[in-house]
Amino acid sequence: MTGARAILKMLELHGVSHVFGLPGETTIGWYKEWQESSDIEYVLTRDERTAAFAAEAYAKITGRPCVLEAPSPGVTHCTPGITEAYLSSVPVIFFSSDIPVNQDKKHGLTGVDQTALYAPICKESFYLTNVKDIPFLMRRAFRVATSGRPAPVHIRVPINVFHETAELSDLYAEPEYQHYPAHRPVADHGKVRAAIKLLLAATKPVIVCGQGALISKATDALLTLAERLQIPVATTTPGKGTIPETHPLALRVIGARGGMDYSNSYVHDADLVFFVGTNTDSSGTDHWKLYGDPASKTFLHLDIAEAHIGNNFPVKVGLVGDARATLDYMNELIAADPELETRPDLDLTEVKRTALDAVFNSNIPMPKGTVSPVKLTQALDTILPANAIVTAEPGVSAIYPSALLSIREAGRRYITNYSMGALGYSVPAGIGAAYAADGPVISFTGDGSLAFVLGDFETIRRSGKNVTVILTRNDTYGWIRGEAILLDDVDAPWTTDFGAVDYVKVAEGFGFEAVRITAEDQIEAALRAAIDNPGANFIEISVPSQDEIVPFVPPWVRAAKEKKLPYFY
Repeated sequence: MTGARAILKMLELHGVSHVFGLPGETTIGWYKEWQESSDIEYVLTRDERTAAFAAEAYAKITGRPCVLEAPSPGVTHCTPGITEAYLSSVPVIFFSSDIPVNQDKKHGLTGVDQTALYAPICKESFYLTNVKDIPFLMRRAFRVATSGRPAPVHIRVPINVFHETAELSDLYAEPEYQHYPAHRPVADHGKVRAAIKLLLAATKPVIVCGQGALISKATDALLTLAERLQIPVATTTPGKGTIPETHPLALRVIGARGGMDYSNSYVHDADLVFFVGTNTDSSGTDHWKLYGDPASKTFLHLDIAEAHIGNNFPVKVGLVGDARATLDYMNELIAADPELETRPDLDLTEVKRTALDAVFNSNIPMPKGTVSPVKLTQALDTILPANAIVTAEPGVSAIYPSALLSIREAGRRYITNYSMGALGYSVPAGIGAAYAADGPVISFTGDGSLAFVLGDFETIRRSGKNVTVILTRNDTYGWIRGEAILLDDVDAPWTTDFGAVDYVKVAEGFGFEAVRITAEDQIEAALRAAIDNPGANFIEISVPSQDEIVPFVPPWVRAAKEKKLPYFY
């Protein structure tokens, strides 16, 4: 069997149905075999960055490791997506083809030490030099990627391996590694009991979930615990959707990227914080200021990655284990206690409705030529189908839906890249999401980000998928502009603004149904038409930059109050 056929066979045995990538000379031998003998769909993108981000999003939505492929000339282009996947605990099996072994030492074109490049941002990086090693290394790749804290694995394949042959007697897969998490260890039983005692003794406890709770699919176990003990549940922005945000105990998003005043204040005033599947990073904790004096409250932390536990806050009880399995065990112990005293019922519905209505009805005047991003999100929240997936990236395009869009059914229905935060994420993520699920995809992007990925409008159009790109346009790198003006007191940043582009004409040139919204009364009709159209759609809306109307970013809001600027919070 050739190396090319062996790789395809092992992918098939692991249940792989899609591979995202871009062709190159070093992979032609693989494609020839692929075309003749495999039904795995190859999703051709126009940039390796797009392929990497699309693979990361696909893995998030499906709960399966996704396969990414790139040739040696473009191997460096995949680093943004692989870095995001690594920091977001998302398993991607990344094949990069290469020139023959040691030809890089002769300065062969495209030769670079791929292993050294990817080892720091992958759990492991393999150099595949022998066809006979393919079954073993691919089983290991799936096992490593999906076990413990999930993350990418890199496999470097020299061009000659695709053509070489070997007798293979170990072509089999290990089924449990076709999904993640592959294993569900329960935290130390004694520590689980200690955590329960502290939860019961607390006066105003709160549970804070990061995307680890989504990865673990811990929704049902989490809701059982929260309802039994009447504890509110907040999420970080990447954890949005862990529980339905319309649930009476849902606090919605907290932190510095979409947290609102009421939700941030609630967790600040809690006497006990139970972290579940979060690394307590700067965004989710408002640069670690969100909870006030750490000595004033009790912290519990449950995570599969022991290095995260107690990393930023002093933990009374640290629980190393899978979120769902450990919460299930907690629920068993609580249910078995006949003398358990429960708290009075707590319903946060009115608190949330009041806070959201205050924003939706604020009617802050918009600068000339702009439309309120609040009204855009409000309209989308009203009409968004239950099976839709929303992608968003850092900046004004993400901050409003993070705060205001309601995820009514639990799960990965809203995905962002707030682990690394590179621009140019949302449109590629929308491509990955469109191949991962059947519903419509809404991709929020900004004009700073869109310039990175315009070429892949062709990918969207060619796919035939129902993808709507919403461009919140302000002709500036608005986040940097906002940070400079609001926090560094710069009068006029000189590195942020750029020239205007007729993005509607550009989108039409790619074959999109395109429209420009210039007034609030056009929003709902434009959104409905796009969602109802099964193909590629583009909506442009000019919005204020972050220094003109300050969004849900606590440090900026504090500055806006001092400078008497309008803000949402």
